[in-house]
Amino acid sequence: MTRTASLATHPLPSRRTTRAPWTADLAGTGAAVVCALVTWACAVPLVGVDLTVLAGGQTRQVGPLDVVVAAAVSAAAGFLTLRLLERLTRTRRALRIWLVTATVVALVSLLGTTAGVSWGATMTLVSLHSVVAAVVIAAGWRSRTC
Repeated sequence: MTRTASLATHPLPSRRTTRAPWTADLAGTGAAVVCALVTWACAVPLVGVDLTVLAGGQTRQVGPLDVVVAAAVSAAAGFLTLRLLERLTRTRRALRIWLVTATVVALVSLLGTTAGVSWGATMTLVSLHSVVAAVVIAAGWRSRTC
């Protein structure tokens, strides 16, 4: 049996984009929330960063509930956007479009980190935004290509 004959009967698996089950998106959202909470726990209670932000002319503390809600909402919005693109385009380009869009949104979200009242608070906010973005982008890409 020649190599070409074996390839014809047993094609190599291709890296193709597939529609992932909802559980993959829920797991990605959960992972983003857990990673954000771990980042917050390492910075605030463990290291002692005063995570205070200036919001609407007033200062306020960013607590664990704020982190959970922000991570869950942003991750869910990211995965819902991917689902919508998959439904509207029905092509492999949906994932590429989403990857570019998610990266741009993640970079723009870093502008919000300037609300930190100290250098430590700003760097913690940058870390939180980056961790959530990285988990959502990785989970969205991985669940569609494997």
